[in-house]
Amino acid sequence: MLAKTARLTESGDFARATKSGIRFTSANFVGYLYITTDGSTPARAGLIISKSVGGSVARHRLARKIRHCLRESYAQLPQGSLLVVRGLNNSATADCAREIKDVVSNLIRKANERAIKK
Repeated sequence: MLAKTARLTESGDFARATKSGIRFTSANFVGYLYITTDGSTPARAGLIISKSVGGSVARHRLARKIRHCLRESYAQLPQGSLLVVRGLNNSATADCAREIKDVVSNLIRKANERAIKK
């Protein structure tokens, strides 16, 4: 699981990442990455899983799977960044490990491309 300091907990951070961040969509997940200028804080990650995924048990099971997959990709995130992963309707039956890894790597690639253009 992710450490407590590595979790997004405030609604303002979720809003900042989803509205102003870089977005990448896979078949079952949408990832948002917001890069802050504050490099002294660690990267933080959060989840959004709607009721359309399933009941409470299915949503919590999916959240645990995603957190477990994010733990492996967490070290790749830039310092001070905010990552939000949104589970879509059929994500409860998805291959989380592969898709989350793809989402995070593509978000980082897009962020690096934007940084080079500036």
